[in-house]
Amino acid sequence: LEEAAFQLQQIFRIDISIALNILGVESMRAGRYSVAYTCFKLAADRGYSKAQFNVGLCYEHGRGTEKDLAKAAFYYFHAARNCHPMAQYRYARYLLCHSPANAWAECQKAVTFLEQAATAGITEAQAYLGVFYMRALKPKEKRGLKYLLLAAKNGDAQSRYHVGVCYEKGLGVQQNLAEAMRHYQQSAAAGNRSAQERLQ
Repeated sequence: LEEAAFQLQQIFRIDISIALNILGVESMRAGRYSVAYTCFKLAADRGYSKAQFNVGLCYEHGRGTEKDLAKAAFYYFHAARNCHPMAQYRYARYLLCHSPANAWAECQKAVTFLEQAATAGITEAQAYLGVFYMRALKPKEKRGLKYLLLAAKNGDAQSRYHVGVCYEKGLGVQQNLAEAMRHYQQSAAAGNRSAQERLQ
């Protein structure tokens, strides 16, 4: 009986969190940012990862509360830890942009979260990882190309351009100018200026 009561409490807690998050989303769409923030915060404090992510967005953009990147990162971290892919991406970006240059552990944590987000299909994480691996002190070209290709397949024109560069210069793949041209054309057709210039 105690177990059943506990399960009911858990379901009730989750349902309230979902409802609060939905109220927050609707309030945000209506321009009632402080109401949205309050709803997200109540749900986030109950451990709901979507609301934790939304509170992070509120702090990052100063919607309904003051702008505070450290607080945004705090909520992104909790959502990321609860397997929210976009939070994993945003928290990783925060770590890479705001950690001391020699903070190896922070960099490793960021890469782990980026890889989880990329595996979950977050195009921004795939593109970021692709460039990250290509431009590392010790470039991992094949790994970088893998993520650039994933992002390109998801419609990212900039990643498609970078794939073209890889084929043109033989980075992580056998040099193939015809293949490079094909990627540049696809990227240019999507409006990428760098690809248009490269084609000329």
